[in-house]
Formats: sequence, C-alpha cells, structure tokens
Amino acid sequence: MSAADEILDIVDENDQVIGRSPRGEAYARGLRHRCVFIQARDTADRLFVHRRTPTKLVFPSLYDMFVGGVVGAGESYDAAALREAEEELGVSGLPRPEFLFKFLYDNGAGQSWWSAVYEVRCDLPVQPQTEEVAWHDFLPEAAVERHLAEWEWVPDGLAAYERLRAFRSGNSRPVSS
Repeated sequence: MSAADEILDIVDENDQVIGRSPRGEAYARGLRHRCVFIQARDTADRLFVHRRTPTKLVFPSLYDMFVGGVVGAGESYDAAALREAEEELGVSGLPRPEFLFKFLYDNGAGQSWWSAVYEVRCDLPVQPQTEEVAWHDFLPEAAVERHLAEWEWVPDGLAAYERLRAFRSGNSRPVSS
C-alpha cells in the first residue's frame, strides 16, 4: 500500500471524527485530519533536524525540526507519536514520547490538521528512512535558530516550533490539551 492509500480519520474543527479517507484524497480535497510532531533530542540535548526527500506528498525537500506524520484511522495520537518517531529515526525501543499540547494547524489555503506535539529523548544511533529523510543531523538549538531564516522549513513544523517555544517560555498561545 502506498502512502497515498493510507486511510486517515477525517475530523472537524473540534477534533471529532466525522469520516475516513485515503491520505491522497484527504490532501487533494483539503480534508482536516490528524498529525503528530515529535521533537527528538540526543544525550547532548541537540535537536534532530532533517531535510525531507523530494518524493514526499507534502512539503517535499523542505527542512524540519520534528519527526512525525499522519495519525492513521483509529490510531491514537500517542501510538502514532511512538510509531512515527521510531520509523523516521530508524530505531526501536524509544521511550514513549511525552505529550505537550495540541493545536489546529490551518494555513488558510486548504491545508488543515489537528497537530499533537511531543518530545522524546533518543539515546540510540539513528538510521533514518531513506525514503523519508534526505539529510539529517543533531544540531544545537542555537544553530537551529540561526538556520530558521536561511533554510526553507515545512510551514506546519515552523508553526509547531513557534508554539513550542512559547509553551516552554510560559507565554503559551491558547492550545487544546
């Protein structure tokens, strides 16, 4: 089964399931679904940063400071967070990612998804999936901050990162939890 054929729960503005759709159709029709964003840090507290492959359905070849992806139909956010983190980092045996908050991403141009943000410590050697990740490294947060203006980042990841910085500083925007 291709990624475009994966079945997703379609949700309303309150994150309530209202139907199901193949991923490709959900993207093409702008149907709201669910995603997870996991910030992975290594033992030196550096962030896992990567550039997506050019074959990705959404935001090909852009940089991201989260691993993650869509939540499958009937799958919980927590289960998806662990599955996606292990898949994208190419590891098994990660600790369960810690849920931080949830927000509705909407770019105003037909892309909208409920986004659950997590963090996880990855002390294992990573071997990212070559079909998902074209380049990767663990970078100090100061380096990530410097690259924000230099690299082209996935817009939903930037929105999650901005909210995460506010969350950690105590100036959190209103989010659902």
